[in-house]
This record gives sequence, C-alpha cells and structure tokens, in this order.
Amino acid sequence: MIADESRFNDAIARFDAANAEDPNQEIVDGVAWPRELLYAQRMSEMLERFDPEAPESVRLAVRAQHIQRWKTPRESYPMDRQGYLQWRTGLYAFHADTAARLMREAGYDDEMIERVKAAVGKKGLKLNPETQLLEDVVDLVFIEHYMSGFAGRHADYDEEKWLGIIRKTWQKMSSRAREFALSGAIRLPEPLVPLILKAIG
Repeated sequence: MIADESRFNDAIARFDAANAEDPNQEIVDGVAWPRELLYAQRMSEMLERFDPEAPESVRLAVRAQHIQRWKTPRESYPMDRQGYLQWRTGLYAFHADTAARLMREAGYDDEMIERVKAAVGKKGLKLNPETQLLEDVVDLVFIEHYMSGFAGRHADYDEEKWLGIIRKTWQKMSSRAREFALSGAIRLPEPLVPLILKAIG
C-alpha cells in the first residue's frame, strides 16, 4: 500500500522528530515519553490493528493527527464554548499545514498532501472515507488510552454529562469501529464500562 517506502519513512521520521520536541511528558512503564510522540505512535498502532490495509494517506494522517499540538494551547483562546470551537478549528488547520510542510520536504506531491490535509483537517467526516477512518482511530485510541485519565481529571462530571460525552464519541464512529470497540479488540476502561454500555444502549 506504500508507493515509495523511503519517502514514507522520511515523512514519518519528520513527524516523529517534530512531536519529540513536546516538552510535556507521559510516563509509561517507567519510561518518560514526549506526550504527542507517544500519542502518534499509539495512533499508528491502533490503525494497524483496526485496518492493516489502510491507504498510505491515512497512515500518514494518523501519525500527524496531533502534530505539535502543544504549540496551540487551549488557554490561547477564550475559555468558553465559542473559544473552544475556535481552538479546535485552529488546531485542525495548524496540524494539516504542519503535516503538509513536512510531507513536501519528504518529497510528496500535491495530490497526496491534499488527501492528508483533508483527513487531518477533519474535512468531510461521514462523507470522506479517509477522514472517517482517521476519526475512527482517534476515538478508539481515546477510549483505550485516554478516557480513564479524562475521567480522573473531570471527577466533578455527573452521570448525564458522561453519558453525553460517550454518546458524542460513539456517534462520530463508523459502525465498523463500534463493532471493533465492543468485540474485545481494544481495552475498555473498566470502571467506565457500565456507563459506556448504558450510553450506547
């Protein structure tokens, strides 16, 4: 599925080098990782489990999904709903443009760059199959690796708030991703399993 392995590996190495600059650390099995580098590798690993035949464009997009996210902190926008939406929109554009620049440096043509930008920029969710595949991987990684931590940071949320968050995540996923999540193929956050099952009904 990779047209030019050397070019692909160069782009991935550039993405990883950019994410390795993350000053934020996450400890896994006693090892400190730059947070976004760890996230990017988890994304690629999940894609390999969920869709090992994924096209090259999506393989690139999942690795660049959060590229250098720390450079656009949430606090740089107003701390209200409108500010949150502006932050998310700004992030999509920043990630897409950063990925495009690094892909161009690795020798990719405009057609492939635009495909990756569309997926990373969340263009055409539910319509563009590459954007949907990226979103499926995002949600599966969130459920397996980050939902428990998110719950810990938001212990003040009541059950209705949590049901809404879970349902919103579930609605963004394809039916195939939902089946994958419930098949035992990913590790569900055990304390939240009753809520997850209640939310998806």
